[in-house]
Amino acid sequence: MHQLHKARSLAAVGAIVVLVGACGSGTATTAPAASQAPTAAATQAASAGATAAPSTAATGPFTIGYSNGAGVGNGFREEQVCTAKAEVAALGPSKISNITVIHRNTDAAGQLSDLRSLISKNVNAIVFNPNDPDALNPALAEAHKAGIVTVSVDAYVTDPNTWNLYNNQVKYAYLGAKWLFQQLGGTGTVWYTRGLAGNPADSDRDTGFNQALKEFPGIKVINPGGTFTGWDPATATQITNDFISSGGYDKIQGIWASGMGAQIVDAIKAANKKFVPIADADIGAFVKQLLDQTNYPGLIGAAVTNTASVGGAGVNMAYKLLTGQTIQPSAGAGRPNTVLLDPQILDNTTAQGKADLQKWISVPGLDPLWPLSLSIPGWTDYDPNTVPATCKGA
Repeated sequence: MHQLHKARSLAAVGAIVVLVGACGSGTATTAPAASQAPTAAATQAASAGATAAPSTAATGPFTIGYSNGAGVGNGFREEQVCTAKAEVAALGPSKISNITVIHRNTDAAGQLSDLRSLISKNVNAIVFNPNDPDALNPALAEAHKAGIVTVSVDAYVTDPNTWNLYNNQVKYAYLGAKWLFQQLGGTGTVWYTRGLAGNPADSDRDTGFNQALKEFPGIKVINPGGTFTGWDPATATQITNDFISSGGYDKIQGIWASGMGAQIVDAIKAANKKFVPIADADIGAFVKQLLDQTNYPGLIGAAVTNTASVGGAGVNMAYKLLTGQTIQPSAGAGRPNTVLLDPQILDNTTAQGKADLQKWISVPGLDPLWPLSLSIPGWTDYDPNTVPATCKGA
């Protein structure tokens, strides 16, 4: 059980940024359907069942520490941190008085140090996107001993006292890969691009990709094991240019991307190559490419939801745990204390698919590198339409 404690005043030091009401005020509204992540399983988990919670509920206000140890500049990671700030603002200062964010590119050892820094600040809860499923466990054990609630988002950790809340990355990869292999009629060669080596989300995606691959023995992978982009746009562009220059692109019939589809598509266009079917995430720039047959003639693709709103949802989960609310783990998650978000897939091969993709592009001012699902029913309280403006420059 977590023993709650009062928060101390925090100061901004080095890479640590202290934000009080960071993104302005927010209100709980019914968001446009296009901006909500379709997460029925997670919504059910938010409202049902009983699990371990602090034995004595407290009312706050609480302080939150937030650690993101990779992908600075990546649209998913930037949106993730922004939604965490937006959720703090929506909950209000009577519930969350401030959030301390450490947002930098580092390795697992560096993130372990970041978590310990947040522990030393005596925060009530730590929400983090883990660089490794196991390496952070010593710091998480220290946090638990200090009575600090810990929530891992976007990927899982193996610490038994930490809650995990993330997109079902195995299913995410499986949906996109299966769609791609079906588009090729079950035969052909594909280029397999990945994310950050060693990251648990990337490892889960590799599992899902290979599950689909086993179902289609006629599909071959030109680069077995995949090529890592580090989820970095510049790197994705460079490896695509190199792949095209090597002649490899002329030997494939499809591409499975890992959030870098927009960069890959633009590199193919710049090389005046014919497009092949591609599966990627619901990144704004990629979805717009799928809908723009004038500038991207013949482009066929599918987008799978991978909501970056796990940042805000993680803050919401931490608050629920701090106040003694019950949370039901997802059935079949395969790990304790885990809530899985259910990804969905849309493609541009039908009129209905195009119409549904168009609905996703509904929030004005959204950064083109951000995923389009800006909220999670049952797990976020802010109005998704306010996120770009309230978090700009925060």
